[in-house]
Amino acid sequence: MRIAIASDHAAHELKALLADWLRGEGHDVADLGTDGAGSVDYPDFGYALAEAVADGRAERGVALCGSGIGISIAVNRNPACRCALVSEPLSAALAREHNDANVIAMGARLTGIDMAKACLTAFLSTDFAGDRHVRRRDKLSNPPHMEISR
Repeated sequence: MRIAIASDHAAHELKALLADWLRGEGHDVADLGTDGAGSVDYPDFGYALAEAVADGRAERGVALCGSGIGISIAVNRNPACRCALVSEPLSAALAREHNDANVIAMGARLTGIDMAKACLTAFLSTDFAGDRHVRRRDKLSNPPHMEISR
């Protein structure tokens, strides 16, 4: 599978470990940075990852930052991406099965290497269930106009 991976400075070590591991599992991995501990802005790397998934250079994405929250928000700004912040394998599998997530986000300050690998294994090995979930998935990228009453 073609996988793009990106992180900010807080997660660059976890990113490097996961990229190597994914290559060892036979995947084609595009490392979109960052490559060091110098402070960077996670939205820049989230946007780059989202673009790689949206334009088809990657089938799946792995987004990492300190908590996973900021970079997941950045990725989800792209309507072609459905990024799920996960911390254990069940949520990673359900993100694929029910939401057809194409990007997984994790926090390097919250998730160790073994748990991150377990989440990725679940994410990459689970298929989208389709059926009743298609309608819901489609609404994630094409929200209906909604008026909010205050």
